[in-house]
Amino acid sequence: MLNKYVITTITSLFFVLLMFFGVQLFSKNEMEEVLKVGFIYNADTATAYTNNFARTQTELEDYFGDKIKVYAKYNLGEVEANVGDAIEYFVAQGCRLIFAVSYGHGAVVKKMAEKYPQVHFCHATGDLADTEPVLPNYHAFMGRIHEGRYVCGIIAGMKLEELINQGKIKRSEAKIGYVGAFSYAEVISGYTAFFLGVRSIIPEAQMLVRYTGTWSNHVIEKKCAEGLINEGCVIISQHSDTAGPAIACEEASVKGGKTVFHVGYNQSMIDVAPTTSLVSSRINWTPYMMGAVQALLEGKEIEKVVKSPYKGTDAAAGFDRSWIEIIGINRLILAEGTLEEVEKIVSRFKNDGISVFQGNYTGVNPFDESDTWDLRKPFIECEKRSAPSFCYVLKDVIEVQ
Repeated sequence: MLNKYVITTITSLFFVLLMFFGVQLFSKNEMEEVLKVGFIYNADTATAYTNNFARTQTELEDYFGDKIKVYAKYNLGEVEANVGDAIEYFVAQGCRLIFAVSYGHGAVVKKMAEKYPQVHFCHATGDLADTEPVLPNYHAFMGRIHEGRYVCGIIAGMKLEELINQGKIKRSEAKIGYVGAFSYAEVISGYTAFFLGVRSIIPEAQMLVRYTGTWSNHVIEKKCAEGLINEGCVIISQHSDTAGPAIACEEASVKGGKTVFHVGYNQSMIDVAPTTSLVSSRINWTPYMMGAVQALLEGKEIEKVVKSPYKGTDAAAGFDRSWIEIIGINRLILAEGTLEEVEKIVSRFKNDGISVFQGNYTGVNPFDESDTWDLRKPFIECEKRSAPSFCYVLKDVIEVQ
């Protein structure tokens, strides 16, 4: 028979081994429960567009805590090799969910989604969800930003009306300038929605659009805005990523004595243009991204958690689900009654919807002049996909340079 000392030693060793393997098992299970998430950024948080996504990344980390582990790669541009390498790295780390934030990432992200069917890829502003090959793990999402642009157009139109009533400009001088990055449908849809918001208040308004050929170049954007101001534009808006246009307006007003105001995008511009920045709009990415993370944590399909108006793996929403926000409202310089009008229009978007793209206009596709749209038949934006598809320049009222 074994003596008590041996029995005690064996028993102790048994419990030590049991505890060791139990801890190892627990740690393994605990690690498996952690959802690893990757973020692919074309720029860094110095740009407003990227900063909006980074803000959401922080919100996810704060909300889910140790349930998720986040990886991020910045300043990848839209170079396919850079994006591909970042995805390979994320997959090697065990990421089961990867967010890509730039339209230009679409092709490589979808290629990687086909290569890694066990990983879910969510592409902001993407338009490839319904194109072949249709993949259950490739998702597209975007806010209906034309709603925000339209509201900002109304705010700008009311300011123009105030300037006319004050005798500071003539009705024939109600000219709008727009700094656009590229002649993509997203940009065309945005400035058209803005213009139609203005025209709902000032039917005589005209618009001049200039493209910069870049998403984020402070010098080019500022110079572009300065040129528009010199051509007589009283309101400057933008679909570009820096504060250059806002600063151009502030300098023209304060130093040059010109009557000009600014409407921004993605960030409030009041800090750099306190006397000329009227308002800005932005897409709030948090509802979708939080829903996607929650879905994977619960083992559910993303579109079952983030309700989508489309079949398949695409998702969109607007003011109705807080995916669109009006920010940087400069109450000191808004026309009287603006806030009340904004509240009314936003409420209509939430409840009944507004058909933005309509009126006695003819739109011409700049890439195919034989392709036109008579807006007496309303164009329903984001009807079949989340990415904007209105790509018609309104004839005789919008000039593109």
